Amino acid sequence: MRKYLLYLVTLTILVVSCKKDADIEEPKVPDPIDEVSPPRNEDFIGPTYADNYIPVAGWENRSQWNLANVHDPTVEKSGEYYYMYQTDASYGNAHDGHGHFPYRRSKDLVNWEFQGMAFQTVPAWLKDSLNNKRARMTPALPAIENPNYAFWAPCIRKVGDTYRLYYSIVVTNPIVGNNTEISWTERAFIGLAETDDLASNNWEDKGMVVCSEPDGKETYTRTGSDDWSGYFKFNAIDPSFIVTPEGEHWLIYGSWHSGIAAVQLNPETGKPDKLETPEDYGVRIAGRGNVNSNRWQALEAPEIIYNPETEYYYLFLAYDELSVAYNTRVARSKNMTGPFLGINGENITNGDECWPMLTHPYAFNAHTGWVGISHCCVFQNPATKQWYFSSQGRLPENVPGINASNALMMGHVREMNWTDDGWPVVMPERFAGVPQFPLTDEAMIGEYEIILMEYQYQTIKNSRTFKLHLDGTVSGTLSGNWTLDATKGILSIGNLQLIVRDGYNWESHPREATLILSGLTDQGKPVWVKKNN
Repeated sequence: MRKYLLYLVTLTILVVSCKKDADIEEPKVPDPIDEVSPPRNEDFIGPTYADNYIPVAGWENRSQWNLANVHDPTVEKSGEYYYMYQTDASYGNAHDGHGHFPYRRSKDLVNWEFQGMAFQTVPAWLKDSLNNKRARMTPALPAIENPNYAFWAPCIRKVGDTYRLYYSIVVTNPIVGNNTEISWTERAFIGLAETDDLASNNWEDKGMVVCSEPDGKETYTRTGSDDWSGYFKFNAIDPSFIVTPEGEHWLIYGSWHSGIAAVQLNPETGKPDKLETPEDYGVRIAGRGNVNSNRWQALEAPEIIYNPETEYYYLFLAYDELSVAYNTRVARSKNMTGPFLGINGENITNGDECWPMLTHPYAFNAHTGWVGISHCCVFQNPATKQWYFSSQGRLPENVPGINASNALMMGHVREMNWTDDGWPVVMPERFAGVPQFPLTDEAMIGEYEIILMEYQYQTIKNSRTFKLHLDGTVSGTLSGNWTLDATKGILSIGNLQLIVRDGYNWESHPREATLILSGLTDQGKPVWVKKNN
């Protein structure tokens, strides 16, 4: 407090000394609305790479990508490096023809080195498995000699001394004919590859884990492009993997179709012991609507973690289409297979709408904003135990001066923290390694941008402003009084509690360190805040 008063007095003297001789007004201490915080992290130099990365988007510039061209990331630590793997996706398909499952590494989660591709060829087992299944259908179908493939989201986890990479490959040919309006496309597969050294990039492929399997309730014919009555029970993409405290191994997977599945694995093989009936492919642990009346549910990309501090399993879900509307929800359960419940007690396993929401299309001032922020990976720093939330973010559609702006996919890594009642919150700004200093009331005063994220399909939520004053009052978009629990790092405004961290203002010009805050309303809607210095 003494240092701050000295700073305020010095500021007042400077203002008085600059007055013209003709100014006969008495000098004033700054009005409460003009209160200024003492400097904080003012010498920090953070990332400078551009969000519009088109100038370096091509394959020949991959050494400059950092987190450009990232979609559906998954992260694991090996030695001194974090390794990030992803879906085959890039602006202008720059990756095309160079292999599959791009990956990069970082020591600090801020500066990333592109390493290349995990796989150079399509796993040999895939075509055989596909055509063996086609031959056993009723009626039997001929082999597809040259299948078309899409390489989608992987999941990397360390199990003992081995790294297991669960990966998705989708066969995009129609089951019959060549028109996807009258036939479902072929099945998806989740495979497994292993290595004992991520730096080597030498993978031993272990073959199929699960695939999309019909359950006999729907046919593979379609009546048109609006017929979404899914032929397969669970869509075998978007794997997530967990080892429970009891030592059980589980694969969580699924997209749209009938919801999200959990299947138990053999710890030695990393696969189910048998796949003989539809039930062997797992049980539904989350959905969006009644599975008996809705075979096309707008959720996908599950991520599963266990937090030993709260003793809950947390299931993160991506809602809606991925290019703009994508938003992240989370539910929790004391049991691996549920029921998973939301913050309001709703049963997500049965198909209720899931709250809290953690991310949503948004824009702070002086930036285009970000959309498509989901399909997350959640991981910890093994030394500090700090949690992180990684996903892609896309620029919005039709940004002036940027060709195909919504196809720009930047990897985002954010700190994830926990409320007092055990729910995760994601910080509003990307992680930049900003040093953390003790919090004081004086550090909090000033102007803030706030985004109150009501859910709205494909709609960017914009920021508004409010101010915190040294006398404990709040003005602007928010009003009332504020208090700071400096020990817990929580700012309270009425009933709203916000976790406070030193972070990085990615939208300011130039970028600079600032305070960032995140919380949830009682209904589980995210509140993102940053301070404007």
